[in-house]
Amino acid sequence: MSGGERIQKVLARVGFGSRRACDEIVASGRVRVNGEVAELGRRVVVGTDRVEVDGREVGVLPGLVYYLVNKPAGVVTTASDPEGRPEVVGLVPAEPRVFPVGRLDVVTEGLIVLTNDGSLAQLLAHPSHGVEKEYLAEVAGDPSAGAIRRLREGVEIEPGVVTAPARVSRRAPGVLRIVVHEGRYRQVRRMCSAVGHPVRRLVRTRIGPVSDSRLAPGSWRPLTIEEVRALTAAAGEAGDGTVDAL
Repeated sequence: MSGGERIQKVLARVGFGSRRACDEIVASGRVRVNGEVAELGRRVVVGTDRVEVDGREVGVLPGLVYYLVNKPAGVVTTASDPEGRPEVVGLVPAEPRVFPVGRLDVVTEGLIVLTNDGSLAQLLAHPSHGVEKEYLAEVAGDPSAGAIRRLREGVEIEPGVVTAPARVSRRAPGVLRIVVHEGRYRQVRRMCSAVGHPVRRLVRTRIGPVSDSRLAPGSWRPLTIEEVRALTAAAGEAGDGTVDAL
């Protein structure tokens, strides 16, 4: 193949290390192009060829952006809002156009990823790739040890629907840390209501391996190449679930 770019150059551009390090990755047989093991000097057509490293697809298109946003309460994550409320896409640069990965309801705060990388968004949103999400929930009352145990083991949030086991701990009176990997509609709120402690305030503090306690409400920053790769790896390793555990 005479067209395209050398695979080592493409891998180096998207953060797999120096050109020499990428030579070694290719030489070790860890890279596939369109399902075939790539050899040194293999050229790829960005946007057409499928590139995988260690069995996971690598986003190699130029112009891809990844933003981590700390969504304030009152901001919607839908594509448009008939009520005219502020939209999360308005918190980041207008170009290139991006979209949120998953959603947080209007009163829920915290971290959400915005990107124009459809492959990563689809990977994170697919029901078979339940990436962990961590929340801080301020609830009515102070949950007992029994209530926390029920949350950990799974609770019935509607007839015949029981949540998967979750990691739950008490951070302070009336404040719970909840980590879920499935994503039923408004799941965290429904879980807490099911044990008699409705949520008063909910903040998402982590998406898979990505967190940032210094990011102020309403602010954003680009994800690093390492964070993008870690999110992709987390989606590949996670169990069943979806992305909208509000």
